[in-house]
Amino acid sequence: MKKKFTVLATLAAALCMSVALMAGCSSDEPAGGDAPADGEEAMTLVVGFDAGYPPYGYIADDGSYVGLDLDLAAEVCERNGWALETTPIDWDAKDALLNDGSITCVWNGFTYEGREDLYAWTEPYMLNAQVMVVKADSGIASLEDLAGKNVITQVESAALDVLEAEENAALVASFANGAVQTIATYNDAFMQLETGLVDAVACDLSIAAFQMAANPDVYTQIAELSAEHYAVGFKLGNEDLAAQVTATLKEMVADGTAQQICEKYADQGITWEGWCLK
Repeated sequence: MKKKFTVLATLAAALCMSVALMAGCSSDEPAGGDAPADGEEAMTLVVGFDAGYPPYGYIADDGSYVGLDLDLAAEVCERNGWALETTPIDWDAKDALLNDGSITCVWNGFTYEGREDLYAWTEPYMLNAQVMVVKADSGIASLEDLAGKNVITQVESAALDVLEAEENAALVASFANGAVQTIATYNDAFMQLETGLVDAVACDLSIAAFQMAANPDVYTQIAELSAEHYAVGFKLGNEDLAAQVTATLKEMVADGTAQQICEKYADQGITWEGWCLK
C-alpha cells in the first residue's frame, strides 16, 4: 500500500511540474521580454491647472484643455513613462487639493517667489513679472493715474500678493474704496475691463502679453510691479519627483523640444527669451 502511494505521489509531482512549465511557455510576453511585476502600474502625474489662464492652460474652441504648461507636462510624462491627467482647479483650492492627494502638482504659471518654503519645487523655468494693464484709450498712463480707479486681480494670485505687500500700501489705498478687487479668473477680470466695470487689471506678464496679442490696440501695459519666475509646485515631501521633472525639462532644452513648445505659442505672447532653465 505504501509503495502504491509513493508511485501516485511521484506521478502527481511530475504532472504539477509539467503544468508549471507549460504555463511558463504560454506567456504573452515577447521572447526575451520581462513581464511587469504583479500589480505594477505606470505612475499618473495629476496636473492641477487654472483653465482660465492662457496661454499656460485654457480651454480650446473644441473644449479640450491646451496650453504651454500642459504641453510641457505631456512631454515630461512621455519621456518618463508616466500617465498624464490634467485637472482644472479653482486657484484658491490648490493647497487643499495638493494636500489631500487630488492632484500631484500645480503646473500653470505658478509663481515661485514668496512661496519658496511652501512647496517642493522644480527649478524655475520661465521668467515672469506682475504688471498693470488698462484699456489703450483710457487715458491712464501711470500708476498714479489709478487714484480713485477700480483695480482688479485674481483671487490668491501673485499679483494680489504683490499689491498687498507693505511697499504698495499707499498705491492700493489710492484705488477706489482703498482696496484692490478680486475675481475668480483672469478671463473674467479682462471681461470686466473690456466692459468698463473696472479700470485696470493687475496680472502676470504672460497674461497681459496674451490679452494684448489677442486684442491688438485694445489693451496696454502701464507698469511692472515686480519680477519673478514660474516653477512647478509639488506637496512638501515630493522633492525627488520635482527633481525628476527638472531633469527631464533640462533634457528637453538640450534637444530643442522645449524651444519648439514655446515657439508654438509665440502668437500668444510666449517668447523663448523668457525661458530661464538651462
